Amino acid sequence: MSETDYAHHYARPLAATSSITLRTPNTADGVAVWRAVQNTGTLEPNTAYFYLIFCSDFRHTCLIAEDGNEIAGVLIGYHPPSQPDTAFCWQIGVLAQWRGQGLGKRLLSAWLDLPANRHVRWLTATVADDNQASDKLFRGFAESMGMSCTVSPRFISDHFPAGHRPEPIYRIGPIRSGARTRA
Repeated sequence: MSETDYAHHYARPLAATSSITLRTPNTADGVAVWRAVQNTGTLEPNTAYFYLIFCSDFRHTCLIAEDGNEIAGVLIGYHPPSQPDTAFCWQIGVLAQWRGQGLGKRLLSAWLDLPANRHVRWLTATVADDNQASDKLFRGFAESMGMSCTVSPRFISDHFPAGHRPEPIYRIGPIRSGARTRA
């Protein structure tokens, strides 16, 4: 299946009354995703090249939420090589005008439902210890799915350049196949 076929095959409306669709990205989306991450105002932006790599080489484990031709949210993820039963959410962000509508939870649910993630038993993410919105998102998602969410140290301040907050790891699961689409 080509990149375009794959992206359109998994596009689906967010809700019956919503014009937002979810799809996997392709290489041509890299710069738009990079801009969207910058425009969230909440995510730590990486280089444009980073998003080109994720939108091409890791596209099967990433999602874009679109309202027409405008990106409303993104989820950048991958499978850690040493944890094949785990999906790591590197970044998830919703742009301001689409916040407060449950889009973050819906992105997570649809992300776990992607063919590339159907085998995973655990969802993980690191979250800066002062990021209340992401804490609420991941804990709320776990609760809505009937799963546990444990938080433990992962990256401490000493691992980062000066001034960066610690980022504990959130571990949600175990994920049961019937629980994937409840959020």
